[in-house]
Amino acid sequence: MTQSDYDRHMLEALVCPVTHTTLHYDAERQELVSSAAGLAFPIRAGIPIMLIDEARQIRADD
Repeated sequence: MTQSDYDRHMLEALVCPVTHTTLHYDAERQELVSSAAGLAFPIRAGIPIMLIDEARQIRADD
């Protein structure tokens, strides 16, 4: 198993801390997006920051 496979599986296991729904990985912005909550959680140095205070508000058309 390569490091990228491991990271991918870990990201797929995470859920939104607000709605407990699945997240979408935005590779370009390095964020995990919760469409249900309208939030995007940053990934810094390979670590998802799942704090609501650190999340970016997103619009429905983002």
